[in-house]
Amino acid sequence: MKRSYSLYQSIGVSWLLVLLVVASSFGQKNKKEDKQERKIREATYYFTEGVKYYILEEFEKSLALFEKSLESDPNNDAAHFKIASILSRQNVLDDALVHANQALELDPDNKYYYLTKAEILTQQSNFEEAALVYETMIDRLDKTDDYLFDLAALYLYQQKFDESIETYNRVEQKYGILPEVITAKQRIYLQQNKLDNAIEEGEKLIDNFPGEGDYVIGLAEIFISNGKDKQAIPYLKELLEISSDNPETELLLAKIYQNQGNDAEAEKHMSSAFANPGLNLKLKLELVAKYIQELPDANTQQLVNTLTDKILESHPDEAEAYILKGDFLNAIDSAARARDYYLQSIQYDDTNFDVWQNLLTIEFQTLQETDSVVKHSEQALELFPNQAIIYFYNGAAHAALQNYDEAAYSLDQARRLSNNQELTLYCNLYLGDVYNGLEQYDKSSEAYEAVLEVDPSNDYVLNNYSYFLALRQEKLPYAKQLSTRLLELNPNNANYLDTHGWVLYMLGEYKQAKKYIEQAIEQGASSGEVVEHYGDILFKLGEVDQAVQQWMKAKGLDDASELIDKKIADRKLYE
Repeated sequence: MKRSYSLYQSIGVSWLLVLLVVASSFGQKNKKEDKQERKIREATYYFTEGVKYYILEEFEKSLALFEKSLESDPNNDAAHFKIASILSRQNVLDDALVHANQALELDPDNKYYYLTKAEILTQQSNFEEAALVYETMIDRLDKTDDYLFDLAALYLYQQKFDESIETYNRVEQKYGILPEVITAKQRIYLQQNKLDNAIEEGEKLIDNFPGEGDYVIGLAEIFISNGKDKQAIPYLKELLEISSDNPETELLLAKIYQNQGNDAEAEKHMSSAFANPGLNLKLKLELVAKYIQELPDANTQQLVNTLTDKILESHPDEAEAYILKGDFLNAIDSAARARDYYLQSIQYDDTNFDVWQNLLTIEFQTLQETDSVVKHSEQALELFPNQAIIYFYNGAAHAALQNYDEAAYSLDQARRLSNNQELTLYCNLYLGDVYNGLEQYDKSSEAYEAVLEVDPSNDYVLNNYSYFLALRQEKLPYAKQLSTRLLELNPNNANYLDTHGWVLYMLGEYKQAKKYIEQAIEQGASSGEVVEHYGDILFKLGEVDQAVQQWMKAKGLDDASELIDKKIADRKLYE
C-alpha cells in the first residue's frame, strides 16, 4: 500500500509541474499580446487626437501627436500620410516625401497617398517623377481616370507635348469629346506649329456640337491669326445663316474684309455688329478708340463717324457712348460739337473727371466762352473740390471777365493744390494780372517773378510786367531791362515794340520812345492805345500839331483813353 501511495503521489507531482509550466507559458503569451494591444491602442489614441488638432489647423500639435502614434505603431500608414501632408504645408519637402513613400509602401492601394506624393514632387518641380506617380495610380487603381487631366498638365509643364496629347486622347477614350480637351489640344498643336492638327480638332468640335457659335468663332480666330482668312469666311457665313443675331461673327468678318482691303464689306459688317445692343459696349469702345488713334485718315474718319453713331443708337442711355463721340469730334477739331456731346454725357454720369476737364479746355482755349467756363467749372468743383485744373479754369475765366476777387481766390487755390510745374506757372502768370487789377502790386510782382524764375523768356510776363511797371512808374530801369529782353526775343512784334516804347517814354527817353512806337505802327499796331501813345510822345518832343493829329486818329479807334477828348480840345497832354 505504501508503495502504491508513493507512485500515485509521484504521478501527481509530475502533472503539477507540467501544469505549472503550461500555465507559466500561457501567461507569458498573454502578457506579450496585452503589450501589443496596448501599443495599438496608444497609436490609435494619439492618431485620433492628432486628427482633432489637424482639423483645427493647429499643425504643430497635430504633428507631435502623429509622431507619437508612429512611435507606438511604426506601420501606421495613415500617420505617415498625415505627417507628409503637414510637412508639405510647411515646405519641409524632403521629409514629407519620405513619409509619403512609407505610407504608399504600407498601403499601395490608397489613391490619396499617391496624390500626396505627386503634390510634393510637383512642389519640388520634379514633374517627371510626379507624372510617374499619376501613371502608376491610374494604372493600378479603379476610378482614378479623372486624374488624367492633371497628368496631361504635368506633361505640358515639361513641354512633353506628345505625351500630353496622348493623355488627352486617353481622356477622350474614357469620357468622349469634351470642349475643354479639344481646346487644350489645339493650344498644344499651335505651340508645335501643327496648324493642320489644330484645325482638325476645331472641325471635330464643330461636327460634334453643331450650332455652337463659340466653337465656330474659335476655329475662325485660328484661321485669321495664322493668315488663312479666306478659310474662315465659309464657317462664319454659315454661322450667320443659322444665327443672324451674332455680332461677334460680324466683327470677325469685318476684320477679314479689312485685311483684304475690302472696306465696303468691312464697314457693312462692322456697322451691323455695332448696331447690336447685345455686343458688349466696352468692346465697342475699345475698337473705336483704336481707330481714333489713326485719325485724321479720311477713310478712318468716315468709319469712326458711322460707328460712333451706331453706338449711340444702340446705347442711348450710356454716358460712355456720348464721351466717345465727343472724343472723336475733338480729335478732328470739331470742338463745338464735341462740347455738346460731353455735356450730354454728363446728364447720364457726371462723375467722369476727364470729361469735365475736356469740356472746360474746349470752352476756355478753343471757344473762349468764359461765361460757360465759369458756370461749368463751378459745377465741376462741387464734384471735384480738390482738383487744381478746375480751380485754374474757374480763376482764368473770372480774370477774363475782370472779376478779380473771384479770380484771385480760385487761382490761389489752384496754385496751392497743383503738383504740376506748368500749371503752377500759369497760375502765377494769371495772378500777376489779377493782383495788378486789384492794385495789390507787391503780390502781382511776386507772381510775375515766380514765372520768370522758372521761364526767364516768358513773352507774356515780360510784356505785361514791364508795361504795368511803366504805367505805375515803378522800377522803371528794371521795366526797361524786361522790355529790352522781350524785344531781343521778338524784335518785330508790334505790341512788344509799343511796350518798350512806352517804358522809354516813362523814363523820359522820348526820342528813343518815338523810334520804337513808329516801328510798332509799321509792324501793324493800329489800336487806339498805340496811336494815342504816339501822340503823347510827339507832344513831349514839342510836335504839338502832329500830336493832336494822332490823338484825333486814336479817337476813332478802340482802346483810346478817357482823356482823349480833353487832350484834343485843350491841345494839351493829360496823364
